[in-house]
Amino acid sequence: MAEVAALIGVMSSGRGMAYAPVEPKGDAVSVSMSSAEREAFLAAVHVGVIAVAAGPDRGPLVTPVWYNYQPGAPVRVGTGGGSNKARAIAAAGRFSLCAQDEAPPYKYVTVEGPAVIEPPEEAERIAIARRYLGPEGGDAYIAANPGGDQVIIRMTPEHWQSADFGKAGG
Repeated sequence: MAEVAALIGVMSSGRGMAYAPVEPKGDAVSVSMSSAEREAFLAAVHVGVIAVAAGPDRGPLVTPVWYNYQPGAPVRVGTGGGSNKARAIAAAGRFSLCAQDEAPPYKYVTVEGPAVIEPPEEAERIAIARRYLGPEGGDAYIAANPGGDQVIIRMTPEHWQSADFGKAGG
């Protein structure tokens, strides 16, 4: 059997993280989700976090967002057309989105792909607001925040990463 090393973070004398190899015990268990599992997870309600290149001499722009997704369709994110995220995505032409379950056993799905920015259909704005706030709260949110300069950013997932740590007994 080939020797396999995993990396774990260990605090080292206040200078950040040091990494030490460890030998796995027992049979390795894949925590990756199947295509159906990851699409179902992404379609469930989670606050997403997008990451997009913010330009030279800067780290990525990382910000929480409401999003909508149906299996096989683009990920849709609504935002102001003049927002930092809309400008950064327009410049980069793509972004990543991560959705996670913060309660054990932890799960996450990350998608990355090309994006297009378009004027929203009112039905899209309503669907996203109702997804997070319910019918009454979503309608009230839309009424209080008219479309104005809003845009919908549609990202076609090309690359997926996922983990369901419940598969590892965690």
